[in-house]
Amino acid sequence: MSTPPACTVVVPTYNRTDLLRLTLDSLCRQRLPTGERFEVVVSDDGSTDGTEELVTGYRDRLDVRYFFQEDEGYRVARARNAGIAHARAAVCVFVDSGVILRSGALAAHLTAHRETSVPTAVVGYVLCFNEGNEDGEEILEALDLADPDASFAAFTAQHRWPDIREDYYERYGEDLDALTAPWLMWWTCNASAGTALLREVGGFDEAYRSWGAEDVDLGYRLRTAGARFVLRRDATALHVPHPKSYEDNMRSAAHNYRYFAAKYDTPVAHLVPDNHFHEIEDILRSRGLADGKVTDRFGSEFRPIDRTGA
Repeated sequence: MSTPPACTVVVPTYNRTDLLRLTLDSLCRQRLPTGERFEVVVSDDGSTDGTEELVTGYRDRLDVRYFFQEDEGYRVARARNAGIAHARAAVCVFVDSGVILRSGALAAHLTAHRETSVPTAVVGYVLCFNEGNEDGEEILEALDLADPDASFAAFTAQHRWPDIREDYYERYGEDLDALTAPWLMWWTCNASAGTALLREVGGFDEAYRSWGAEDVDLGYRLRTAGARFVLRRDATALHVPHPKSYEDNMRSAAHNYRYFAAKYDTPVAHLVPDNHFHEIEDILRSRGLADGKVTDRFGSEFRPIDRTGA
């Protein structure tokens, strides 16, 4: 029997062949240690734009599988769950269509998981993420699609279009595991977690049927299950600009944040709908809740699963 892949890259998509092509091209450039390989699962949420044909064209360069679900509206949570279900590796790396990975990004994700025996959730670094595509034209003009690694180096050196979570890291530090709610920063445009733990906590909640919060919800459950959260700046990606509506996304997210708060009904969950993510850690500290614990609606502590053997 052949050695299983080191990681499974899960890429959900919907009618975005041009953006998906950029992501798959970046996966073709990944460098893993000698003898290791990775697989790709493209999970299609009902595309009609030739996505399957595009993916098929990469099978000579990537270990890639394609799974399709009928278009019944926005079902990215279900699409990602299909990727988790079909994963053959011990680690799942989540990447969105139109996200270009630096050539060493997958290796950096894997290093983070191998540094400890404790289940780990990795927050990758994402350049050029615009909430409303406000810098889209400028970014596209500066981006070298023939040599993305050169763009990664240039943008980083010039401090151009850093990760929009940079303010959070400057405010609280980069030791995410020391924080009470690091799951607020676990975004599936570039993130990873152990496949077994993802399955154990139930994967993505498929009740999320519009943009926003399904990744934060899963991150919350990963944390309560005992996952260690780690920021890896070298697991770098670049979010290619594309048209989007900031106003529409915020309306959708607001609805989903309310669902999240009602679903868990904990003090920290109730902070999510009405506060900027970058402010919540300070609020927790001011209220004496910044102790790393998450409680249920009755005030009982959720005790993380002990995986140390102690």
